[in-house]
Amino acid sequence: MYKATTQQIQVTVEPSFLESESAPDDSRYFWAYTIEIANLGDAVVQLRSRHWRITDANGRTEEVRGAGVVGEQPVLKPGETFSYTSGCPLTTNSGIMVGSYEMEGENGDLFSIDIPAFSLDLPDQRKTVN
Repeated sequence: MYKATTQQIQVTVEPSFLESESAPDDSRYFWAYTIEIANLGDAVVQLRSRHWRITDANGRTEEVRGAGVVGEQPVLKPGETFSYTSGCPLTTNSGIMVGSYEMEGENGDLFSIDIPAFSLDLPDQRKTVN
């Protein structure tokens, strides 16, 4: 499990390799990751957008940006959490993901929170943050 807290917003990530969705002979590896976003502060916030940097074992990096997450832009009141699961395909058997969410406060101000770097490793591999 990986955690980061920025401006009283905590992001926790739990990645898992999906063997049933992977085909190593075809250089296809697939991971799911579950993210929980917790509002530890005392103000309402809304997740507006995401930015990911995904790097495979060969050093190839892809950047992904978009509105919200899994089609939603959740509003989190103080003490509330929002969880979702998504996935990441790679052509190598390991990689790393890191990113940020753009949040909007009650006053309309936008601010960025960190998504912790997390490794995508096969279950029998030693865990590393490439």
